[in-house]
Amino acid sequence: MFDFMKRSRIPAIGDALTRRDERMPVPEKHFVNGHPLTPPFPTGLELAMFGLGCFWGAEKYFWQLPGVYVTAVGYAGGHTHNPNYKEVCSGITGHNEVVRVVYDPKKVDYTKLLKLFWEAHDPTQGMRQGNDIGTQYRSGIYTYSEAQKQAAQASLARYQEELKKSGFPSITTEILDAPEFYYAEDYHQQYLAKNPRGYCGHGGTGVTCPIA
Repeated sequence: MFDFMKRSRIPAIGDALTRRDERMPVPEKHFVNGHPLTPPFPTGLELAMFGLGCFWGAEKYFWQLPGVYVTAVGYAGGHTHNPNYKEVCSGITGHNEVVRVVYDPKKVDYTKLLKLFWEAHDPTQGMRQGNDIGTQYRSGIYTYSEAQKQAAQASLARYQEELKKSGFPSITTEILDAPEFYYAEDYHQQYLAKNPRGYCGHGGTGVTCPIA
């Protein structure tokens, strides 16, 4: 992924790009498993949302997990309605690059999604992930229920203990109620399946997250 501007602070609402009414066109089906990319989803499935750096590599981690029905990449946590990729990369929308995960809680527990999230990136880096620098690469967990929020907070505390033992600084991950999710452009969806040699800047800390 490439940064047009490398911003270290999320802009205030008054400084953010103004809204756009037109929504991004969304592919009908997931490129890998063929499931619908947009709601409504089958009864009994639940949503999760994570930001862990470049969403190309992040999405691939989750679509490979048994029990995950479908994934999509997009933008969340900012001020601008219906942003596009260039605007998000500029830092003037405040959005994060995120992966929305639709999963079957009878087949995969939310804590397993959290474990994958923590181990797939370095959550101590602030507004960056490796060489990807900017507010759109921040670490974030965006929760859809009080149970998810409590699980996320508990997992952060546990993982912080393990990271401290290995000499890592404090976790910078934001845990927030899930904001509105805006789909990213078609070419970003399941990017590494369409481009097997495509860029992926993910690298975890090598520290195991001790949750079930």
